[in-house]
Parts: sequence; C-alpha cells; structure tokens
Amino acid sequence: MSDTTSAGPPKPAKPSASVEYQQVDADYLRRRQLRRGAAGWLLLAGLGVSYVISGDFAGWNFGLDKGGWGGLLVATVLMAVMYGCMVFGLAEMSAALPVAGAGYGFARRALGPLGGFATGTAILIEYAIAPAAIAIFIGGYVETLGLFGLTNSWPVYLVCYLIFVGIHLRGVGEALRVMFVITAVAVLALVAFVAGMIPKFSTDKLFDIAPTDAWGASSFLPFGIAGMLAALVYGIWFFLAVEGVPLAAEEARDPRRDMPRGIIAAMAALVVFAALILVTAPGGAGSAAIATSDNPLPEAVRAAYGGDNLLAQIINYVGLAGLVASFFSIIYAYSRQLFALSRAGYLPRWLSRTGRRKTPYLALIVPGTIGFALATATGDGALLINVAVFGATVSYVLLNLSHIVLRVREPGLDRPYRTPGGIATTAVALVLAVAAVVATFLVDILAAGITAAIFLAFLGYFWFYSRHRLVAAAPEEEFAAIRKAEEELAD
Repeated sequence: MSDTTSAGPPKPAKPSASVEYQQVDADYLRRRQLRRGAAGWLLLAGLGVSYVISGDFAGWNFGLDKGGWGGLLVATVLMAVMYGCMVFGLAEMSAALPVAGAGYGFARRALGPLGGFATGTAILIEYAIAPAAIAIFIGGYVETLGLFGLTNSWPVYLVCYLIFVGIHLRGVGEALRVMFVITAVAVLALVAFVAGMIPKFSTDKLFDIAPTDAWGASSFLPFGIAGMLAALVYGIWFFLAVEGVPLAAEEARDPRRDMPRGIIAAMAALVVFAALILVTAPGGAGSAAIATSDNPLPEAVRAAYGGDNLLAQIINYVGLAGLVASFFSIIYAYSRQLFALSRAGYLPRWLSRTGRRKTPYLALIVPGTIGFALATATGDGALLINVAVFGATVSYVLLNLSHIVLRVREPGLDRPYRTPGGIATTAVALVLAVAAVVATFLVDILAAGITAAIFLAFLGYFWFYSRHRLVAAAPEEEFAAIRKAEEELAD
C-alpha cells in the first residue's frame, strides 16, 4: 500500500513557508509504531552507559600521545563539563518533547525544519558510522586473541551485524535487557582493572612523557597548549553517544519522569568511570607505555606487573564485552534516529515501517548493511570513529543552541524537569562544543572533510527534494505545528 494518497494535491506548508506537507494514508502512523512502555529509568541509564563504555576500554589513550597526561586530563575535564551541561539541557527537552526523534525533534521545534534535519543528520552520521568502527575494533580483538584461527576480520563484522541486528529485530524490551547484561559484565571488568592497578599507582608514571619544544610545553603539558586542544577529541571518547538516551523516549514507561533520571544517572556513572580509568591506567603502567596502544587496559596491566598475568587475560577477553555493548546499543540509536527522520518524510518513508514486533526493521537493516560494507572496505577503525566524532560535535553545537532558543522563545512550555542554571548551563556546553568541532580538524582533517561531504549531501537531498514532501502527522512536526498555532492565537 502506498504511503501517500492519490486524492488531492500536497497540503500547503503550515508551520513554515519553506516546507510543504503531503497527505498520507489514514493508517500511515499505524504502520510506524514503536513498542510503548518497554524501558524504565534504570534501563535507560544502562542504555546510556552501554553507548559509551567501549570508550573506557580503548581510544581515550591516544590523547596521551597528543597531549600527555596533563593535556588529556584538562581535555577530559572540559569535555565532562560540556557533556554534563548538555545532558541537563537534554533532560529538560526530552521530558518536555518526548519523541523518538530526540535531537532532531528538539532542534525542529527550536530551529525550524532545516535546523532539525541538520541536527538529525549529524546524529545519524555519528550513530551509523560508529558501529562500523567498533566492529573493526572487535575484529582486531578477536584476531589478537587468536580466536577461531581468523586471519581476516570480515567474518567477525558480518557475525556482529547479523546477531545484534537480529536481537534488535525481536523487540526493544528483549534488546535492552540483553544490552544491560553485557554492559554489567563490562563494568565488572572495569572494576577489576581499577582494583588491580591501585597497588601499582605512582604519580611519577603519569608524567613520564618528556616535554617537547612546543609552545607552553611542560612536564604537565609535554606537547603544549596545541596538544591539549588536540586531546579534546579523545576526552570525548569517555562520554561519546550518551546523548542518545532520549531516542528511547517513545518506548519509555514514563518519559517525562524517566528520561531525566536515566540520562543524568548514566552521565554520573560515566564521569566516575572516566576519572578512575584516566588515573589508574597511566598511573599504574606509565603514560608512555599505553599512549599508542590499541588495547590499553590489558597493556597497562602487563606493564604494571612486568608481564602477562591472569588479570591481563581477563581484561583482554572481557574487553570484548565493552566493545560489544557499545556496538549493540548504538545499533538501537541509529535505527531510532533514522526511523524518526523517515517517518516525518525527511528521508525515504519506507525506512520507517515497523513490523509485528513494533521494531523499525528497515531502519535496522539498511544502515547495518552499509556499516558492514564500510568496515569491510576500509578496515580503518580510527578513521571511521573520527568521522563519527565530527558528526557528534556538530550535533552538540545544534542541540545546545536548541535548548537556549527554546528557553528564550517558549518560556511557557511545560517542562517537567528544568535545567539547573537554565541557558547559562547550555551556553557553557555550546562554547565547549564549538571548541570540540575545531579540535576535530586538528586531529584528522580527512575525517572532518569526509563527514562534511556526507553532511552536505544530506542537506542537498532535503533542500531539493524532501522538504516538499514532509508528513505533518509525524509527532515532531505536530509539535512545531502546535507552536505555530499558539503563536497565531497570541497575535
């Protein structure tokens, strides 16, 4: 059955003169329903931790190579402040506007159709590319451990996508519970690592990278101010993707209450993990020993204890759980962001159809297929993760701006939760997000250029095609229409 009726021309634009809406079948939204009430605040908090936890096992340590321990410490603190301030803003917006579009929905109401689509696209780039990068890291772990006798990782990529997309296809409740168990295993591994490294801790090991002749260089900042700025990208790894929790809004039991509790609890846990790992790993092994390692936690244990041991082997194997947890959960995130953009007509509508189990099966399968192809074709996890980080930082700028605009334009909006500090809080996050965007160019200009090209291609699709074919009945568009109607009544 077609998603558009044959009767009548497209409806004229109502919320904005820059877009047009087409009529849809009466059961259009019925074929695009998610399962309500599947997640409480604890599962939402687990989802937030799951998105991020792979960053505790690998990736952050490259910031030691860029900025030394002091540079990475400053960068991590700044990024923790940015994410913390942004999370408070997201908690407010997700409780006030609880829709699957999350960031797209917030920006759609604040910044209009173009701003909403730009935000949703940046988030989609982040979440669609990140699993491909993580799949490459998983493949590297499997090869390093000598599992299954593999000499090429593409079968690992394929199995990862088939199994974990398959679990998501069974239903959101089942997927979130599996994710919660995997994340719990990864957390236990982090706790074991920290406990094992504390006896080997020495402050001198933190500063064992010799200062260079860079401007501002010292034993604390061995690569100077420029190194500290470059380390911002790696400070992000401790928190990257926690902003995806609001994508579960339409599947939460009580989003107005559970969304703020879930995302704030997740952020609090991630700050604790970041502090423990940043101090104990280089403090036990030495910053220089793990600065360029693809597998820093087991490497840190070996360096601290003078060779391989049981703890290193446990961390090595269980480290896979951390990677799998993030891979598994980010698949959920990309499917919901794509679902929302498709349901509203910004992207092809057929991508948002849901099956008998109320899962957006095409929004799961299509990006999964693309991700598998990217992983197999490139085999470059670092490049792909930098593409994802660039998309993320662009979305952070737009998300924080959206909170500020909504506070100024709609002071009377029903807000079950209000951000402490109001717009001052998200203004801090906005400034730091802009700095993070700049830092991505310092680290990998190729990845930034690739992301910019993808971003512009999506915007071109919107400008020349989809903005003339939007769906007014989509929840995010209805929110915008309601605001416009209220403004007209006030006039």
